[in-house]
Amino acid sequence: MALVIQKFGGTSVGTVEKIKNVAKRVVCEKEKGNHVVVVLSAMTGETNKLVSLANEVSETPNEREFDVLVSTGEQVTIALLSMALQEIGCAARSYTASQVKIITDSAHTKARIKEIGSENIKKDLEEGKVVVVAGFQGVDEHGNVTTLGRGGSDTSAVAIAAALKADVCEIFTDVEGVYTTDPNICEKARKLKKISYDEMLEMASLGAKVLQTRSVEFAKKYHVPVHVRSTFSDNEGTLVTKEDREMERVAVSGIAYNKDEAKITIIQVPDKPGVAAKLFGLISESNINVDMIIQNISEDGYTDMTFTVPKGDYKRALELVEKTGVELAAKGVTGDPNISKVSVIGVGMRSHAGIASTVFKTLSQEGINIMMISTSEIKVSCVIESKYTELAVRTLHDAFNLGEGEITEEKS
Repeated sequence: MALVIQKFGGTSVGTVEKIKNVAKRVVCEKEKGNHVVVVLSAMTGETNKLVSLANEVSETPNEREFDVLVSTGEQVTIALLSMALQEIGCAARSYTASQVKIITDSAHTKARIKEIGSENIKKDLEEGKVVVVAGFQGVDEHGNVTTLGRGGSDTSAVAIAAALKADVCEIFTDVEGVYTTDPNICEKARKLKKISYDEMLEMASLGAKVLQTRSVEFAKKYHVPVHVRSTFSDNEGTLVTKEDREMERVAVSGIAYNKDEAKITIIQVPDKPGVAAKLFGLISESNINVDMIIQNISEDGYTDMTFTVPKGDYKRALELVEKTGVELAAKGVTGDPNISKVSVIGVGMRSHAGIASTVFKTLSQEGINIMMISTSEIKVSCVIESKYTELAVRTLHDAFNLGEGEITEEKS
């Protein structure tokens, strides 16, 4: 008897009819003789409605109360699915995060999971029940409701799978798996049968919307196999798993992009110890994540620093940097919210030369200027003007032959 965690996203539970269909799918898994824990998101669009309500009341809602509000969407879906399961003769019980004891830190709207209680879940599973848990939400040690940020239900599901030592965590969504790139902008995109944790982590962090970054971190750390598949078909999806030799044979596995970033430059800061520590320390204290950083030091003792932040934090970060720039005697601060990051990803880069040069040549041939470059052993990322995003993705996809039935190896 296996233990299966099934997570269903907002589009999967967007209507009562869809919730009833999810109930049938859950029962099919239960009838195989498996224990099943279901983790749910809010109905599609519901969280956005709640956010809009909060913004109507306040331009800067109190974060504690904001979490209390936006976490209610998941409470609706877990109750409805439990009712739907019971209606077709399947014993089920729903739990909010506080009832399960999904303990997080106190960083409202961006909380991180510290511990998960498993006693209630295990007891119900032993009694033959399907356990239905609210994703996205948690509770801190003081009893305050917290939320895990956008896409947090993926993290909830994988964390529960890790805590219960589940055999697999199935992430059901509106696509059939992980593709070589976004099929909405590249018709040649191809579904991958499997992808390594590291590749998926890069793709998620670089803009691929299939899985949330922290969910992949949990999966890698606790060796949880994750199967990404569609709610609306029985086709096999994509298995996210540990790296193997077959994966290394392929130079590039996919192209990711992220339009949700902005660029900030602080100009001519005195080049002396402690400047970067002060600047990025203040940004960190404001819970703003910095992604790419480039520093250019001139011979006259000054330095320019350019970095990227999430677009949602752009205005706040810009104000903070402008204030800090005065204290640091900087010449000025500039910003640009109209950028995007396009990334080429593949564990095979470790053993294949020429990837970066192919990326740069391909973009150059299309007249696309590269503003910033970041690399790791399995990725090359370029910041470009956002208006060129789709063109860059399609041309890079073609350059590495990712639309072919079998991905070709890049020659060194």
